[in-house]
Amino acid sequence: MINLPNLIFALLMGFLMSATITFAATLARIGFTENFLWVWFEVWLVAYPVAIAGILIYRPLAGRVTIKLIKHLKIDES
Repeated sequence: MINLPNLIFALLMGFLMSATITFAATLARIGFTENFLWVWFEVWLVAYPVAIAGILIYRPLAGRVTIKLIKHLKIDES
């Protein structure tokens, strides 16, 4: 079950990341043309829900892998 803080985090992070990445990719692909904002918005409309789903699916895995990496790095430092 998804709790409210995780959902809010996914919505905010998904918005920020998808907006940033699609902006940069659209700019690199077509340049700052007259219809840039419209093209970017169309791409973002697809990317935003994908980003939210990705965050909700991969966040637990990324958290577990991070913990394991941190523990491994602490063992190597001593």
